[in-house]
Amino acid sequence: MTEALADLPLIASGKVREIYDLDDTLLIVASDRISTYDVVHPNPIPDKGKVLTGLSAFWFERTRGIVPNHMLSIADGVPTEARGRGMVVRRLEMLPVEAVVRGYITGSGWKDYQRTGTVCGIALPSGLRESDRLPEPIFTPATKADLGSHDENIDFEGAVALIGDRALTERLREVSIALYEHAAEHARERGIILADTKFEFGLDDGGALTLGDEALTPDSSRFWPVEGYEPGRSQPSFDKQFVRDWASGTGWDREPPAPAIPDDVVRRTRAKYVEAYELITGEPFEAWLTRSEG
Repeated sequence: MTEALADLPLIASGKVREIYDLDDTLLIVASDRISTYDVVHPNPIPDKGKVLTGLSAFWFERTRGIVPNHMLSIADGVPTEARGRGMVVRRLEMLPVEAVVRGYITGSGWKDYQRTGTVCGIALPSGLRESDRLPEPIFTPATKADLGSHDENIDFEGAVALIGDRALTERLREVSIALYEHAAEHARERGIILADTKFEFGLDDGGALTLGDEALTPDSSRFWPVEGYEPGRSQPSFDKQFVRDWASGTGWDREPPAPAIPDDVVRRTRAKYVEAYELITGEPFEAWLTRSEG
């Protein structure tokens, strides 16, 4: 399902984004598509792509002092029909791992901890409850799965083997944790807990480690409200949790095709994405629409 832009060569199409060739640069366009269990649903979440792009732009600007990123423009070079969802970026040689940082024990990390007492080879204190805050953030890399497949958690040595450079992998870990800590502090001040997040990095023409893809969005992160946070259970979140919860209760076998999402679930999910944007950035969502589309 491709949202093709006229006269631009399409390089890649994923679950959410299309990437177009602009010769020396790339155009990344975030769609309103939504997936659960790595399968895309037939109906979209209105404005989701604009939330993802707006939040990524916000974080790219805020974190330039920690690590360079690939963002060049949200306006110049972005076709009119992609404004608000499109971003012109530098080309990178992408690293073959997902850089995941966890500040709380949840998701696949919680499952691993229950089974082994570790996450990605990192031993954690005994007696942790689901959603507990970890003593310190941990770097838990994962493989990059093909479309329709699941990422797999690996340990640090597995990441070194895939990247082929120990010093670069150590730098990746250091930068990923620094990004998480910066974002988690900002988010908490805004009433949001950043439970975990994943980054994608590449190397620029000069070989410098550079943040790419998206950054610290509801699609790449778990955002929980500070209000009502209570360890010992799963937490409500500012992401596609409404869709995931609905999908898990339909009897769907998680194989394609995914079922259509009911209108009320679509509305509630859109509201959560927009709320995340407004809390984190401190501005109305309409301000992003005006700035990016004007």
